[in-house]
Formats: sequence, structure tokens, C-alpha cells
Amino acid sequence: SVDALKFTDGTRTKAETLEVHEIPAIWSLNGDMLYVDASASYSKFFNGTYQKKTDASCWVRQEDGSYIYLDENGNILKNLKNKAGVVKMYQEEYKRWLAADLQDADLNPELSKIEGNDEEIKDRFAVALKFGTAGLRGVLGAGTNRMNIYVVRQATQGLANWVKTQGGNQTVAISYDSRLKSDVFAKTAAGVLAANDINVRIYDALMPVPALSFATRYYECNAGIMVTASHNPAKYNGYKAYGPDGCQMTDDAAAIVYEEIQKTDVLTGAKYMSFAEGVEQGKIRFVGDDCKQALYEAIESRQVRPGLCKTAGLKLVYSPLNGSGLVPVTQVLKDIGITDITIVPEQEYPNGYFTTCSYPNPEIFAALELGLNLAKETGADLMLATDPDADRVGIAMKCPDGSYELVTGNEVGVLLLDYICAGRIEKGTMPKNPVAVKSIVSTPLADAVAEHYGVELRSVLTGFKWIGDQIAQLEAADEVDRFIFGFEESYGYLAGPYVRDKDAVIGSMLICEMAAYYRSIGSSLKQRMEEIYAQYGRYLNKVDSFEFPGLSGMDKMSALMQGLRDKPLTEIAGHTIVKVTDYQKPEETGLPAANVLIYKLDNGETVVVRPSGTEPKIKIYYTTLGKNLEEAEAEKEKLAEALKPIMA
Repeated sequence: SVDALKFTDGTRTKAETLEVHEIPAIWSLNGDMLYVDASASYSKFFNGTYQKKTDASCWVRQEDGSYIYLDENGNILKNLKNKAGVVKMYQEEYKRWLAADLQDADLNPELSKIEGNDEEIKDRFAVALKFGTAGLRGVLGAGTNRMNIYVVRQATQGLANWVKTQGGNQTVAISYDSRLKSDVFAKTAAGVLAANDINVRIYDALMPVPALSFATRYYECNAGIMVTASHNPAKYNGYKAYGPDGCQMTDDAAAIVYEEIQKTDVLTGAKYMSFAEGVEQGKIRFVGDDCKQALYEAIESRQVRPGLCKTAGLKLVYSPLNGSGLVPVTQVLKDIGITDITIVPEQEYPNGYFTTCSYPNPEIFAALELGLNLAKETGADLMLATDPDADRVGIAMKCPDGSYELVTGNEVGVLLLDYICAGRIEKGTMPKNPVAVKSIVSTPLADAVAEHYGVELRSVLTGFKWIGDQIAQLEAADEVDRFIFGFEESYGYLAGPYVRDKDAVIGSMLICEMAAYYRSIGSSLKQRMEEIYAQYGRYLNKVDSFEFPGLSGMDKMSALMQGLRDKPLTEIAGHTIVKVTDYQKPEETGLPAANVLIYKLDNGETVVVRPSGTEPKIKIYYTTLGKNLEEAEAEKEKLAEALKPIMA
């Protein structure tokens, strides 16, 4: 990392900008902390200790991303590498990779192809993929800023160093989806862990996120690894790390892993043995059938009306979008009695190229288009699609006039909450003091539904790990049975404590059961949704995204959010703001600090402003109300028009 870092009272915080600080300054360079004084002498920090270097010369990063080499007197050494006296460290790293005996045959041709192309080399080597609570995610290819076996080895060595401090079973569970090289990366990670004397439980074939979370808990592992880039385009892959509770890794643990990664040379620093050797030594074992069966039983035990689907005659079209959902989703649906399932043939089997839709995201029409066409041909009651790692599910419902309508994540969340509450009350299976959980950017309509059924609805920060955290709190209090449902507007659902991440398998099961139930009583999902709107009001939830590209994009986003805090809005489109909730003030929200602002308007509508955590975007979430859809949409457009100048 070449990010500027500041030290305050012994703590380390990331500076807001990447601009160079005039010396004296503190830098992080190749994992070492450098203090560059006024004469350009520098000292290194190792593991919190201070050690003076005898050689006072050093590298200093410039604003253009290049480096200059200073001698002990602070002079720039001219003509060291070229006429400008500027040495580009990423070029040196590129040459090191080019000269190395790389074990991935795809990397050398790529490195040779970009020889002499400074921009292409810089793009791959100027920075490294950053490991955080969501792990790693990047484009496949050669270099430190790409997903490849060496970056995976380095990340896994960092994880292994952390696991070795945790005691317990010294075991890590691994799963992977259908993406290009997912199986290779999974076995690579297993080889690093085995070489570190850590036991591995890996699935023998691709399995989704919930299966990884479940195996991590089932085998009482120290950690879990899921190789996936979720619904990103085919050129991406990623690496998600999970804690022992089956929830995505905490901030504190991820920070320690990241520190360990920085100490590990990307090409040579990781211990490694082949997958076959790890199996032979007994360090690598496959996930057993007992674990898989236990997962299916845990999911199927969460049926609201067991046995209903066997006689309801639901007709389904399903697409796994060439991902990992095919086996678990169809297995569970057949187990509960849904047998009339037509799979979209072009999207049935694993295919990391995702040739039928460039963006395999069940939120968008293009991903569901083939399934919708097939639903129309077959007259299906319902069409559903799961994303490549099968943690999210999108649906299209059949309307009374025979047309099909895409259902938003908020609407499905509300339908499921309503169905689970009504059904469990009817069946006498509702726990005492039931708890449901949603993210703060999900629809307030869920609050109204929960209140109607006497359910406590908790709102948490965006990211399903916070829903998992609420389940963990209930579990710690020996009250985990109180949890009945959790959802995010981004098409993620969970209806049990058996895993700690969103689960498209149970989502698919409950959506199908719900559709089958309404069909059995002469109703439909569409009719029930309209009844909910008639009872609670016509809520509309929409999201607008504003992109801030380029190196200065993050700075602009930061300045814009700070501006909204320094000069608070008092009204939007003529509606007075009656309450502003700033989630950077945990003492007011009771939640961890987050860069989110929520405006409540005098007419009951809300506007949420939140920068994306993974992309240079600011997202604005609107919840508007109206007598009908047209009125609610008109309200949303008025609010959006008023906020456009602020985002310019």
C-alpha cells in the first residue's frame, strides 16, 4: 500500500486523500511504515516497534503515483533510471513477475502482451487489491491489482496467520461458485492452509454462499472462504472471508488479516503445498454428505405450511443464471413437493462466461429475460432466478391478465414478512416476542407490516453481516428462536439462524411456498401485494445512483457528504425535513458509525443518502407515498429533481 497514514495516540487511521504529504511525513511502503524526516532520512516500523535504518536514503511517492529516490541529504538522484530521475516502482514489480516462473499458464502471455505499455502495467501493479470485511474482489489477470493464484495465496497466508492465533479446531471451510477459476482459487487457498498445518473442509463441487456459512458453523471452523464475485460481470472474481459464526468477517479481524497480508510477499511469501498433497496428508477433506443433508433439513424445517406445496400444483420456471443454485434450489423445492419446474436451458449449467447475460444480477430485466420468455410460453405461475453464488433471488409474478411483473427486493421482503407472520400465527408456530430485521435503506412498509403482527422489527446498517450480528445477539441471550426473518432491499433474505448470510435457497423455497399458498386459496402474489398496499398505503421505493469516476471521485464524494453535514438541508421539493438521522453519530443511532444520512419529510416520505462501499457512487434511496402508483412515482420524481443539483 502507498496510502498516506496518520498516527494519533498510538492508533492508525487512513488519511482522507492519497495526495503526497510534504516531509516530514509517515508513509506505508511495501508493508513497512516509513517516517521520512526533513532531510529525507527514514525509519521503519515493524510490528509497532521503532527501528532506525543505517541507510538514510529512501523512496518517496509523488502525486502522479511514481516515486523519486532521495539520498541521505534529501537530493533527488537524477538519471537513476531515466532522464526525469523518476523510478516507477510498479515497473519493477512488473519485471519481477515477468521474470518469475509463474505456475498459472494464463499469466505469462498477458504479461508479455503488455510489455512496454506503461498504462496497462500501472493498472495491474501500481496498487494491490485491498482486503476488507468483504474480502477481495477484482478483475481476473496478472498483477497485484488482479485476481490470480498469487493474490489468493497471499490473502490466504494472511488469513492463516490470523487463524493460528485463534485456537479452536484450526479448521477453515471453503466453497466456490461457477466463475472462471473459482475452483482453482478454492484449491489454491486449501493448499496454503494445509501448508500452514490448518485443516480444510472443502466442497467437492460448487456450492453457494449459504452452504459455506453452514459448513463453517457445522464443523466449528475458525473461518470460512467463499470464492465468488457475486453478480459482477464474468471478468471478475473474488474471495469472501467468514468468521467462526458463519458471518462475514468482522472489521477488527479483517484489519488483522490485512496487516498479515501486507507482510507477505505476493509471489514468494505464502507457504504452499499442492491440493493432492494436502489430501494425501489428511489436512484437506471434503465436506461430508451429513453436512449437506443437515443444510437441506435446516432450510426445509423453516416451511411455514409444511406439506402445502405437494398438492398446490405450482408451475415454476427457474434460472440459476449459470451459477451454483441449480443443485440446492431444485433439491429443496422437490423435497417440499414442487415438481413442475422448468429450468431455463441456456442458463441451467455452470458457465463462468455468463454468455446469456453479461451482468448476472437477478435485480435487472436482462438477467431474467430468457426466464420470462419461457414463463410466458409455459404459462408458469412464477419465474425466479438466483445469482451465481445463490445468496440473492429475483422473481417475476404472473398477474391476473396473464402478463408478468418483476417484483422488487423490497416488495418480496414485505410479502415474505407478511406471509411468515400470518402463517406462523395461524399454525401456532410464532415464537414469543418475535424479531425481524431489515437494513436501514429497506422499505418502511415493512415496519408497518411488522407492527400489525406484533413483531419487533430492528433496522441495521447496510450489509447482511449486521443482520447476522442481530441473530448472534439473540443467540448469546439464548433467544435465537425469536428470529423469524431478515431481508435487504437488494434481494437478500434469510428465515432462520442456521446460517449468517443471505440465502437464495430458503428465499426460493419460501417464495414458492407463498405463491403456492395464494394459488391454493384462489389468490396470487400480485393480489396479495395490492391488498397490502390498500391496507398500509402505496409505498414506492426507488434508488438513483450518481457516479464519481476518476482518481478524484472519492474526494468529491467525501466533500459532498461533508457539505450535507456542514450545511444541512431544511427542505426537499417543498417538503420540510422534520428529522435528520446521521449514522456517523453512533451515540444517537445506537449503531456502529456509517456514512449515511436519512431525511424524514413532513409527509412521511424518506430520502436516504449513502456512498457505495465498493464503487465510486453515491446512492439515494427514496420512499414515497401516494394514493396510487402514479402519484407515488410523481412524488419520487419531484424529490429526485430537487436533489440533482446537489449531486452535480
